[in-house]
Order: sequence, then structure tokens, then C-alpha cells
Amino acid sequence: MSNDRVWVFGYGSLMWNPGFAHAERAPALLHGYHRALCIYSYHHRGTRKKPGLVLGLDQGGSCRGIAFAVEKCHWPEVHAYLDAREMPVVPGIPPEEGAIYEPRQLSLSLPDRKVTALCYVVRRGHPQYSGRLSPDESARLVRQGEGQSGTSRDYLTQTVAHLDALGIPDGPLHQLLRLVG
Repeated sequence: MSNDRVWVFGYGSLMWNPGFAHAERAPALLHGYHRALCIYSYHHRGTRKKPGLVLGLDQGGSCRGIAFAVEKCHWPEVHAYLDAREMPVVPGIPPEEGAIYEPRQLSLSLPDRKVTALCYVVRRGHPQYSGRLSPDESARLVRQGEGQSGTSRDYLTQTVAHLDALGIPDGPLHQLLRLVG
């Protein structure tokens, strides 16, 4: 956070579809976390009986993404939008289990400076956290997952295409996409 702006880190669909007004966007590097398909999707990209997988920001490694600066005067509505998007009430998930993501303020490296940004980090103790799955199990879940927002396969395909367009390499997601077929 700066005095007049609040920063937000996008590592998945926020990078190409933020859905909010921003004063600045910049390539960013986050140390200590990595992008991973580590969340069972029971609603948007799967169901309880046939879950899909969606991205989370998990512990370890590093993650390239996009940082967005939001003017403080717009922050209350942007913050409410982000919480609704990233931490929705999901049908079938008991309220006591809470959201799969935990909002945290973390340090990002931009090309010309460091900033502190809001990052939505996966809660490892949450029942939707898949942990590290084998490539074959991940591929199976991606192939089967279909929910309110479409298929898990389309989500992975679109994610890889957008990362490529932004010049952000992600070998594990490319490998999984090849395995999914």
C-alpha cells in the first residue's frame, strides 16, 4: 500500500480480466509463493461429485503476475468486488469452513520498485485445498470438471494462452495441458 494507492496482485484470471478500474498495471514478481492448480472446484469448474481444479497461490517458489494500482478513493468498491470474486460463499461449503483464500499483504518486486500488495493466498487447511496431486490425478480432475462457469479444461487452456500472451512462462501448467490432451 502507498499513501494514495492500494496494490493488488493478479496471478490468474485477474491478470487479463481484472474487472475493476486501475491507475497502473505492471509486471510483478512475488517470492515465497507459486501459481498452482491446487483447489478443488465444486461450483465454477466442477461439482461435488465431479470436481475440477482451479488456481491458487500456494506456499513456496515464486510467481510472476501483474500488479494493479487502485486509487484509494476507489478502493472500498474494488475491495468489495475482489472479496466477492475471490472469496464467495460457495453452495455446499459450510460457512464455518470459510473461504479457500486468505487475503494477505505481501511484498512484490516491480521493474522499478517494490510495493506491498493484496494477495489472495490459498488456505492449506481448507477442505477444497487439493495439496500436491500427481500429474495423472490433476489431468483426470481437469478432464472431468464442469461447473457453472464452464469446464476445468477450458480454464486451464485459457490460463495457459493468456500467460503465453503476457510473456509469463509456466512450465507446470504447459505440461499439465499436454497431459490433459
